[in-house]
Amino acid sequence: MAAPPHVLPFLSPSSASASLRAPSGRHRAADLRCAAAAGQAGFFTRLGRLIKEKAKSDVDKLFSGFSKTRENLSVVDELLTYWNLADTDRVLDDLEEALLVSDFGPKISFRIVDTLRDEIRDGKLKSGAEIKASLKRCILELLTSKGSNTELKLGFRKPAVIMIVGVNGGGKTTSLGKLAYRFKNEGAKVLMAAGDTFRAAARDQLEVWAERTGSEIVIDKDKKAQAPSVLSQAVKRGKREGFDIVLCDTSGRLHTNYGLMEELVTCKKVMAKALPGAPNEVLLVLDGTTGLNMLQQAREFNDVVGITGFILTKLDGTARGGCVVSIVDELGIPVKFVGVGEGVEDLQPFDAEAFVEAIFP
Repeated sequence: MAAPPHVLPFLSPSSASASLRAPSGRHRAADLRCAAAAGQAGFFTRLGRLIKEKAKSDVDKLFSGFSKTRENLSVVDELLTYWNLADTDRVLDDLEEALLVSDFGPKISFRIVDTLRDEIRDGKLKSGAEIKASLKRCILELLTSKGSNTELKLGFRKPAVIMIVGVNGGGKTTSLGKLAYRFKNEGAKVLMAAGDTFRAAARDQLEVWAERTGSEIVIDKDKKAQAPSVLSQAVKRGKREGFDIVLCDTSGRLHTNYGLMEELVTCKKVMAKALPGAPNEVLLVLDGTTGLNMLQQAREFNDVVGITGFILTKLDGTARGGCVVSIVDELGIPVKFVGVGEGVEDLQPFDAEAFVEAIFP
């Protein structure tokens, strides 16, 4: 049966009617390019959705990963269980202290408590359960109003390029390896770029991750090339050999070191030259155990290189999980992944609702 007129012939070659005039070579090439672009965009959309859906199925990992923060905030239930109107000021003062200790930060803690106080005064909250529900709603609104775009933005053509930046010791290279594991599990063809040319063990560490995840890797073979050169080669290879994802590691640097921070700008420029639009994502890895101290790092990196999302690591080892809310509220940049353990699957896509339920069950 002949394909209907609105079906492009190259999408259904065997059923094209002989009576339809064949398109010119130029038009055929354009059609093929459009189809390829549409196919690639669809691939990245599905990939982002699959990773997000996997996060919802792994909610137990998130719950266990925030156990220390949850224990720190267990006092909230104790405060609210026997709450009565006469105790409002004392209870809210203690609640404010609990939020501060968990690194929600003064601004957020005061704002939340003031909101609760107003709602209690207006008669909107009449029980401890209602106060807790309002507390959770306030935190969720803070996260979703400024940091709702938690899915990776991988663009519309291959390869999607993700640049990983951060200070030494934050877990950059490990996070990159765990990202590669997630992408490979969803069927993506992954290329790593060993752009950390300062740290002697970084290349070896990334080669281990490449072998572990079944990914390809671009390295500085003679150990003399600069990071921009390695990353440019990787992006070009990714484009030439049809990789889906190029994950670019970079050297750890203090946000106060102007020269090294400027190198990140050069890295971005050479990637964009090799592939217009690259990098699709610039993810800053932050050590969750530093709590609110990470804010200044985040501001400096964002000012220099333009951060599109955060990876917060080591949150399973700290009771300062409130920093997740603080950093989103302060900078308006979404948290995209959280590290809640040492296992290869313990880098979890961030889900605001699951996070709130994990710290306030």
